[in-house]
Amino acid sequence: MAALDSLSLFTSLGLSEQKARETLKNSALSAQLREAATQAQQTLGSTIDKATGILLYGLASRLRDTRRLSFLVSYIASKKIHTEPQLSAALEYVRSHPLDPIDTVDFERECGVGVIVTPEQIEEAVEAAINRHRPQLLVERYHFNMGLLMGEARAVLKWADGKMIKNEVDMQVLHLLGPKMEADLEKKSKVAKARLEETDRRTAKDVMENGENYKTPGYVVTPHTMNLLKQHLEITGGQVRTRFPPEPNGILHIGHAKAINFNFGYAKANNGICFLRFDDTNPEKEEAKFFTAICDMVAWLGYTPYKVTYASDYFDQLYAWAVELIRRGLAYVCHQRGEELKGHNTLPSPWRDRPMEESLLLFEAMRKGKFSEGEATLRMKLVMEDGKMDPVAYRVKYTPHHRTGDKWCIYPTYDYTHCLCDSIEHITHSLCTKEFQARRSSYFWLCNALDVYCPVQWEYGRLNLHYAIVSKRKILQLVATGAVRDWDDPRLFTLTALRRRGFPPEAINNFCARVGVTVAQTTMEPHLLEACVRDVLNDTAPRAMAVLESLRVIITNFPAAKSLDIQVPNFPADETKGFHQVPFAPIVFIERTDFKEEPEPGFKRLAWGQPVGLRHTGYVIELQRVVKGPSGCVESLEVTCRRADAGEKPKAFIHWVSQPLMCEVRLYERLFQHKNPEDPTEVPGGFLSDLNLASLHVVDAALVDCSVALAKPFDKFQFERLGYFSVDPDSHQGKLVFNRTVTLKEDPGKV
Repeated sequence: MAALDSLSLFTSLGLSEQKARETLKNSALSAQLREAATQAQQTLGSTIDKATGILLYGLASRLRDTRRLSFLVSYIASKKIHTEPQLSAALEYVRSHPLDPIDTVDFERECGVGVIVTPEQIEEAVEAAINRHRPQLLVERYHFNMGLLMGEARAVLKWADGKMIKNEVDMQVLHLLGPKMEADLEKKSKVAKARLEETDRRTAKDVMENGENYKTPGYVVTPHTMNLLKQHLEITGGQVRTRFPPEPNGILHIGHAKAINFNFGYAKANNGICFLRFDDTNPEKEEAKFFTAICDMVAWLGYTPYKVTYASDYFDQLYAWAVELIRRGLAYVCHQRGEELKGHNTLPSPWRDRPMEESLLLFEAMRKGKFSEGEATLRMKLVMEDGKMDPVAYRVKYTPHHRTGDKWCIYPTYDYTHCLCDSIEHITHSLCTKEFQARRSSYFWLCNALDVYCPVQWEYGRLNLHYAIVSKRKILQLVATGAVRDWDDPRLFTLTALRRRGFPPEAINNFCARVGVTVAQTTMEPHLLEACVRDVLNDTAPRAMAVLESLRVIITNFPAAKSLDIQVPNFPADETKGFHQVPFAPIVFIERTDFKEEPEPGFKRLAWGQPVGLRHTGYVIELQRVVKGPSGCVESLEVTCRRADAGEKPKAFIHWVSQPLMCEVRLYERLFQHKNPEDPTEVPGGFLSDLNLASLHVVDAALVDCSVALAKPFDKFQFERLGYFSVDPDSHQGKLVFNRTVTLKEDPGKV
């Protein structure tokens, strides 16, 4: 009986049954491991997670001075020592310091206690190592010695967890080289390089045709894997399948544009299909307007989903699988409250080992509405990469669902739903941003626990912009405080806001393509996006003339009895794209800044003795009289005109309007003053204190030529010499409203 108890104890620590039986044959090791586990349980409770269990085994098998057992177990149980490098350093320290007392300060310093190695540090160290060997990696691909990369990263980050470094190396190499190909699986030979060039030309579809998910680094293979992959291939025919899975609880932003481009673009490039799947598992936060807006934005960016699906389409199947998890002893009903589940080092649930039959009855009671919200959850029995234990699979919510109504009062979580919906839809590439890397183990675990097809999860870096906030909660604060009008305020970087400002979808797609898909998080300057906008609008936005701050000009010797019709090219650089007509009358309006009574050196526009040309008219005007009001402000100018070819060429040609339309123009600047408004070290007072009070300037009485009279919302123009502008939806029959999209050139004064 004692041997059976020890066997059970050792396997619960994470040892395989074979390893546990071998350990039992060594009485000294068995006794030391039992003692270590017993002491650890005094801190951790009856259940010891696998990572801690493996460390305890390493301690028991390698410690020679048994007097130090309790001392070292206390550090492991308290998670002060939580990696293999720390344990090795601790064992070496006690070996080289046999005398009492141990200097704990020196011990902790030598063992890296309290040193936190962040995923970002590991990412940077691995990226640096890969960059040093990039040329050789690209040539040798998976025949390259990956241990060299791990060794260099470990040399920089002594206390980093080796498994995390290996996972990061695997992931970054995968993103650099793509999935393994046939040549990568062959033994290294002299002809490998010659064959590599041909293999590189294979498409992702070719790679996936053979159902090679199991060759992806980190992919978990079970006895059912090959049969499930065979069935998957019979259903898909080897077709690439991706999905874009937004939560319908907010408006998409520029980061989502990258995800849309990656998912839809990857599928398109490989003759595959992409689903638009709404993760509608939280009825409290979902609104119909968000579903509509997300569909609109995907279509606006130029993509058509193969099929629009919803997580709620699969609620019945998801519930049945949850019941099956309980039957297999892999899930249980828990009564811990939400605040008790927060964090990554929570104690095991006291209900973790409740009988399966009891959890089945309680889960059915949850479904029938016999528990209040927060009173019961269904939790899965696993520990995630980030240390989070037993994530929640189902919780009670009595808010009616927009599609299923009151049918359900329990709803699945993202951790439970996402991978299973991917499996149902036979997704081949589950592409997600890097913060979901910590959920990769649960993704694989859940599919394998239920013996269903398991897709591959690939992570990539998020796209962020400086001077921007995209958090749904914080945008709501901006709206509530009146800092912006709504989700589509053109100063924001939501996709609806960018569309309203006049950003063409092609420009956003081009920007995402230039940024590319990287493992590291990418934070870009807004001017790089604006440069893409200019590139597109320069070729697509017809020209018009507008005057923001007008000055009336009377031509005293106008050359005709009535106004002339002037033909203006829509695109001066390519007159084959057509012309539009504007009137030229004795009274015109110019920009007030295009005239100066007392010009400074270098001023080339209208002044005394300095004529200017009027664009497109073929005429030059020369100042004759300045008319001022009672306050001394210039009210109008009187000028004479002559043909441009009848004298000396003027130094400048300026834009103008005649018989114009009055319109409203909204000029936008950055909403925030600092690059990182959410960074407390940069903005101690919080992002609301960093608002740029001059981010919006409204010109109520701007003038625009009549060629734009029939413009519709979202039509785009280049107002000559001023910038690119888009018609705002606030426009009405009596008055057009224009948003300045971008200036003609990047403002060198902006950082």
